[in-house]
Amino acid sequence: MSPARRRQALTTAVLTAAVTLLGGCADAGGGKGKDGREPALGPVAANPATSAISLPLDAYTDSAAETRRMDGVQDRLTAQCMARYGFTYEDPSARTGASGDDEDRHRNLFGVADPAQAAAHGYDDTAGGPRTAKPAPPQLTESAAAVLFGTRPGEKVPSGPDPKTQEEADKADSGVEAGGQKVPAGGCLREGYRKLYAPTKDSVDLLFSFGLASEAHTRSQRDSRVAAVLKGWSDCMSKAGYGGVETPYDVTGKLGLEDDKAGPKAVAVAGADVRCKREVNLVGVWAAVETAYQGQLVEEHAETLALYKKQRDARFKLAASLV
Repeated sequence: MSPARRRQALTTAVLTAAVTLLGGCADAGGGKGKDGREPALGPVAANPATSAISLPLDAYTDSAAETRRMDGVQDRLTAQCMARYGFTYEDPSARTGASGDDEDRHRNLFGVADPAQAAAHGYDDTAGGPRTAKPAPPQLTESAAAVLFGTRPGEKVPSGPDPKTQEEADKADSGVEAGGQKVPAGGCLREGYRKLYAPTKDSVDLLFSFGLASEAHTRSQRDSRVAAVLKGWSDCMSKAGYGGVETPYDVTGKLGLEDDKAGPKAVAVAGADVRCKREVNLVGVWAAVETAYQGQLVEEHAETLALYKKQRDARFKLAASLV
């Protein structure tokens, strides 16, 4: 999976898989900070549009446009590596056709929240956004594939070392040669990634800020103020004829909508879901709580985040130099 797809998946999955993965990082005693108390809240907006929500960790994560840009930079670095061995590597991102305004990065953080989206598409969270055509895989000779992936003849995945940083890779021997030259460990694909995201041993993991966002979301779900609006939302859903759901993330599974998220039933349920959220100001309260927990984590990890931001700025400068 490309870095772009991983980041996009994590952005929307912060509330599901990533929460499960990183939930153990949060305190087991509920949604409380290091001092054992729930954090004070700033202003609580009344039913804000998700596009208007700005969270503290947004400053440390790429927007969708920046993600696409970095994908292109990684592809160009990969192409430069392939050129050293006499191969042309076509930039897949140049053929994706991604476009449009998809900067509502929190659209699905609290489940469906936009009345228009619910009425038109129900729970199909892929609808209404820009469509990205899947690029055709490049046609490679065996020797080109060996350079791109760092594989020996007959291998599907490289069996050599897998250094985590370019600094380490410069000293590693992949055991693969092409045209009398050593091929980078993991091939040119891995070199392109390392040069962009992990050039030195102090490189902060690309997904560090997403991990913090996941932890903040886990803490927020345990917060008494979120618990109160979730109960109000659940009671409202029961009155609307959709009982048995305790959180917005349970709806499609518990109400049997997984196979037809945009069908008539899904649209009806989504409409009630959004109305109930608005009745209890679920998005406004939860966003305020989420902001508080993210703010705590930004303070706790200020040194690492400062280094991450410095390295992210360096990536942007690298991108500008490759235009």
